[in-house]
Amino acid sequence: MLGLTPEEWVALTLSLKVASVATLASLVPGLAVAWLLARRDFHGRTLLDGLVHLPLILPPVVTGYLLLLAFGRKGPAGAFLAEFGIVFAFRWTGAALACAVMGFPLMVRAMRLSLEAVDRRLEQAASTLGANPLAVFLTVTLPLSLPGILAGAVLAFAKAMGEFGATITFVSNIPGETQTLPSAIYTLTQVPGGEGGALRLTLVSIAVSMGALLASEWLARRVSRRLGSA
Repeated sequence: MLGLTPEEWVALTLSLKVASVATLASLVPGLAVAWLLARRDFHGRTLLDGLVHLPLILPPVVTGYLLLLAFGRKGPAGAFLAEFGIVFAFRWTGAALACAVMGFPLMVRAMRLSLEAVDRRLEQAASTLGANPLAVFLTVTLPLSLPGILAGAVLAFAKAMGEFGATITFVSNIPGETQTLPSAIYTLTQVPGGEGGALRLTLVSIAVSMGALLASEWLARRVSRRLGSA
Protein backbone atom coordinates (compact mmCIF):
# COMPACT_ATOMS: atom_id res chain seq x y z
CA MET A 1 0.00 0.00 0.00
CA LEU A 2 1.40 3.40 -1.11
CA GLY A 3 4.61 1.57 -2.00
CA LEU A 4 6.34 2.62 1.21
CA THR A 5 9.25 0.62 2.54
CA PRO A 6 9.13 -0.69 6.14
CA GLU A 7 11.48 2.12 7.21
CA GLU A 8 9.22 4.71 5.59
CA TRP A 9 6.17 3.23 7.31
CA VAL A 10 8.00 3.53 10.63
CA ALA A 11 8.69 7.22 9.96
CA LEU A 12 5.04 7.80 8.98
CA THR A 13 3.58 6.03 12.02
CA LEU A 14 6.04 7.77 14.32
CA SER A 15 5.07 11.15 12.85
CA LEU A 16 1.37 10.41 13.44
CA LYS A 17 2.13 9.25 16.99
CA VAL A 18 4.29 12.29 17.81
CA ALA A 19 1.81 14.75 16.27
CA SER A 20 -1.16 13.15 18.06
CA VAL A 21 0.54 13.16 21.47
CA ALA A 22 1.77 16.74 20.99
CA THR A 23 -1.73 17.92 20.06
CA LEU A 24 -3.56 16.09 22.84
CA ALA A 25 -1.04 17.20 25.48
CA SER A 26 -1.43 20.84 24.37
CA LEU A 27 -5.23 20.95 24.41
CA VAL A 28 -5.88 21.78 28.07
CA PRO A 29 -2.95 24.21 28.55
CA GLY A 30 -3.72 25.77 25.19
CA LEU A 31 -7.35 26.34 26.12
CA ALA A 32 -6.37 27.75 29.52
CA VAL A 33 -3.89 30.22 28.00
CA ALA A 34 -6.34 31.18 25.25
CA TRP A 35 -9.05 31.84 27.83
CA LEU A 36 -6.69 33.98 29.93
CA LEU A 37 -5.68 36.05 26.91
CA ALA A 38 -9.25 36.37 25.65
CA ARG A 39 -11.10 37.04 28.89
CA ARG A 40 -8.74 38.44 31.52
CA ASP A 41 -6.76 41.65 31.84
CA PHE A 42 -3.80 41.17 34.19
CA HIS A 43 -0.26 42.31 34.74
CA GLY A 44 2.05 40.40 32.44
CA ARG A 45 -0.64 39.69 29.85
CA THR A 46 1.42 41.22 27.05
CA LEU A 47 4.47 39.26 28.19
CA LEU A 48 2.49 36.01 28.23
CA ASP A 49 1.12 36.76 24.77
CA GLY A 50 4.66 37.38 23.51
CA LEU A 51 6.04 34.19 25.06
CA VAL A 52 3.23 32.11 23.56
CA HIS A 53 3.91 33.44 20.07
CA LEU A 54 7.72 33.44 20.39
CA PRO A 55 8.17 30.06 18.62
CA LEU A 56 6.51 31.56 15.53
CA ILE A 57 9.27 34.12 15.05
CA LEU A 58 12.29 32.33 16.51
CA PRO A 59 14.30 30.14 14.15
CA PRO A 60 13.19 26.55 14.87
CA VAL A 61 16.81 25.59 15.50
CA VAL A 62 16.96 28.17 18.29
CA THR A 63 13.78 26.77 19.84
CA GLY A 64 15.22 23.26 19.65
CA TYR A 65 18.48 24.40 21.25
CA LEU A 66 16.61 26.11 24.08
CA LEU A 67 14.64 22.90 24.65
CA LEU A 68 17.91 20.98 24.73
CA LEU A 69 19.32 23.38 27.32
CA ALA A 70 16.21 23.11 29.48
CA PHE A 71 15.14 19.49 28.99
CA GLY A 72 18.46 17.84 28.12
CA ARG A 73 19.86 15.30 30.52
CA LYS A 74 21.90 18.03 32.25
CA GLY A 75 19.29 20.77 31.89
CA PRO A 76 17.39 21.94 34.99
CA ALA A 77 14.02 20.57 33.90
CA GLY A 78 15.50 17.48 32.22
CA ALA A 79 17.57 16.47 35.25
CA PHE A 80 14.57 16.94 37.55
CA LEU A 81 12.19 14.92 35.37
CA ALA A 82 14.80 12.17 34.87
CA GLU A 83 14.49 11.37 38.58
CA PHE A 84 10.92 10.29 37.82
CA GLY A 85 11.92 8.33 34.73
CA ILE A 86 10.75 11.02 32.29
CA VAL A 87 13.36 11.64 29.60
CA PHE A 88 12.88 13.88 26.57
CA ALA A 89 16.32 14.24 24.99
CA PHE A 90 16.84 11.91 22.01
CA ARG A 91 13.50 10.19 22.64
CA TRP A 92 10.22 10.29 20.71
CA THR A 93 8.72 12.05 23.72
CA GLY A 94 11.19 14.87 23.11
CA ALA A 95 10.01 15.05 19.50
CA ALA A 96 6.44 15.36 20.80
CA LEU A 97 7.54 18.14 23.17
CA ALA A 98 9.26 20.04 20.36
CA CYS A 99 6.21 19.66 18.12
CA ALA A 100 3.91 20.79 20.93
CA VAL A 101 5.98 23.93 21.51
CA MET A 102 6.05 24.80 17.81
CA GLY A 103 2.32 24.19 17.33
CA PHE A 104 1.21 25.86 20.56
CA PRO A 105 0.97 29.42 19.15
CA LEU A 106 -1.28 28.31 16.29
CA MET A 107 -3.54 26.39 18.66
CA VAL A 108 -3.82 29.24 21.16
CA ARG A 109 -4.48 31.82 18.45
CA ALA A 110 -7.38 29.84 16.94
CA MET A 111 -8.86 29.10 20.38
CA ARG A 112 -8.51 32.73 21.48
CA LEU A 113 -10.28 34.06 18.39
CA SER A 114 -13.08 31.55 18.91
CA LEU A 115 -13.50 32.48 22.58
CA GLU A 116 -13.47 36.21 21.78
CA ALA A 117 -16.22 35.69 19.19
CA VAL A 118 -18.66 34.16 21.70
CA ASP A 119 -21.51 36.57 22.50
CA ARG A 120 -20.92 37.61 26.11
CA ARG A 121 -24.66 38.36 26.53
CA LEU A 122 -25.38 34.62 26.39
CA GLU A 123 -22.91 34.03 29.23
CA GLN A 124 -24.42 36.88 31.23
CA ALA A 125 -27.91 35.45 30.69
CA ALA A 126 -26.75 32.07 32.02
CA SER A 127 -25.23 33.79 35.05
CA THR A 128 -28.44 35.63 35.82
CA LEU A 129 -30.24 32.27 35.80
CA GLY A 130 -27.97 31.09 38.61
CA ALA A 131 -25.19 29.25 36.79
CA ASN A 132 -21.76 29.56 38.39
CA PRO A 133 -18.74 30.57 36.24
CA LEU A 134 -17.67 26.94 35.65
CA ALA A 135 -21.17 25.94 34.57
CA VAL A 136 -21.37 28.95 32.25
CA PHE A 137 -18.08 27.96 30.66
CA LEU A 138 -19.04 24.29 30.25
CA THR A 139 -22.59 24.84 29.03
CA VAL A 140 -22.31 28.09 27.03
CA THR A 141 -18.76 29.17 26.23
CA LEU A 142 -17.24 25.77 25.45
CA PRO A 143 -20.00 24.47 23.13
CA LEU A 144 -20.10 27.73 21.16
CA SER A 145 -16.33 27.87 20.75
CA LEU A 146 -15.79 24.13 20.27
CA PRO A 147 -15.38 24.18 16.46
CA GLY A 148 -12.73 26.89 16.83
CA ILE A 149 -11.01 24.88 19.53
CA LEU A 150 -10.98 21.83 17.28
CA ALA A 151 -9.70 23.95 14.39
CA GLY A 152 -6.80 25.08 16.57
CA ALA A 153 -6.05 21.48 17.47
CA VAL A 154 -6.05 20.47 13.82
CA LEU A 155 -3.71 23.34 12.93
CA ALA A 156 -1.34 22.28 15.71
CA PHE A 157 -1.47 18.69 14.43
CA ALA A 158 -0.61 19.83 10.90
CA LYS A 159 2.27 21.92 12.23
CA ALA A 160 3.53 18.95 14.24
CA MET A 161 3.47 16.73 11.15
CA GLY A 162 5.77 19.17 9.34
CA GLU A 163 8.02 20.17 12.22
CA PHE A 164 11.72 19.68 11.47
CA GLY A 165 14.19 22.28 12.78
CA ALA A 166 13.40 22.21 16.49
CA THR A 167 12.88 18.45 16.48
CA ILE A 168 16.17 17.49 14.83
CA THR A 169 18.07 19.93 17.06
CA PHE A 170 16.49 18.63 20.26
CA VAL A 171 16.23 14.88 19.65
CA SER A 172 18.43 14.33 16.59
CA ASN A 173 17.46 12.01 13.71
CA ILE A 174 17.39 8.46 15.08
CA PRO A 175 15.56 5.91 12.86
CA GLY A 176 12.73 4.22 14.71
CA GLU A 177 12.97 6.56 17.69
CA THR A 178 12.95 10.23 16.61
CA GLN A 179 13.04 10.07 12.81
CA THR A 180 9.74 11.62 11.73
CA LEU A 181 8.59 12.27 8.16
CA PRO A 182 10.52 15.55 7.66
CA SER A 183 13.77 14.15 9.04
CA ALA A 184 13.33 10.94 7.02
CA ILE A 185 12.86 13.03 3.86
CA TYR A 186 15.97 15.01 4.74
CA THR A 187 17.94 11.79 5.23
CA LEU A 188 16.76 10.32 1.93
CA THR A 189 17.79 13.46 0.04
CA GLN A 190 21.32 13.08 1.41
CA VAL A 191 21.95 9.53 0.13
CA PRO A 192 22.34 8.32 -3.48
CA GLY A 193 19.15 6.67 -4.76
CA GLY A 194 16.97 8.13 -2.04
CA GLU A 195 15.03 10.39 -4.38
CA GLY A 196 12.17 7.92 -4.81
CA GLY A 197 11.66 7.49 -1.08
CA ALA A 198 11.90 11.24 -0.50
CA LEU A 199 9.23 11.83 -3.16
CA ARG A 200 6.91 9.18 -1.69
CA LEU A 201 7.19 10.61 1.82
CA THR A 202 6.77 14.14 0.49
CA LEU A 203 3.51 13.16 -1.21
CA VAL A 204 2.31 11.47 1.98
CA SER A 205 3.24 14.54 4.03
CA ILE A 206 1.39 16.84 1.61
CA ALA A 207 -1.70 14.60 1.71
CA VAL A 208 -1.81 14.49 5.53
CA SER A 209 -1.15 18.22 5.95
CA MET A 210 -3.66 19.18 3.26
CA GLY A 211 -6.29 16.94 4.86
CA ALA A 212 -5.67 18.61 8.21
CA LEU A 213 -5.91 22.11 6.73
CA LEU A 214 -9.16 21.27 4.93
CA ALA A 215 -10.56 19.91 8.17
CA SER A 216 -9.48 23.09 9.96
CA GLU A 217 -11.17 25.27 7.32
CA TRP A 218 -14.37 23.21 7.56
CA LEU A 219 -14.41 23.61 11.33
CA ALA A 220 -13.76 27.36 11.02
CA ARG A 221 -16.77 27.72 8.72
CA ARG A 222 -18.88 25.76 11.19
CA VAL A 223 -17.98 28.05 14.09
CA SER A 224 -18.78 31.11 11.97
CA ARG A 225 -22.22 29.74 11.14
CA ARG A 226 -22.86 28.69 14.72
CA LEU A 227 -21.87 32.04 16.19
CA GLY A 228 -23.81 33.85 13.51
CA SER A 229 -26.96 31.96 14.42
CA ALA A 230 -26.45 32.19 18.21
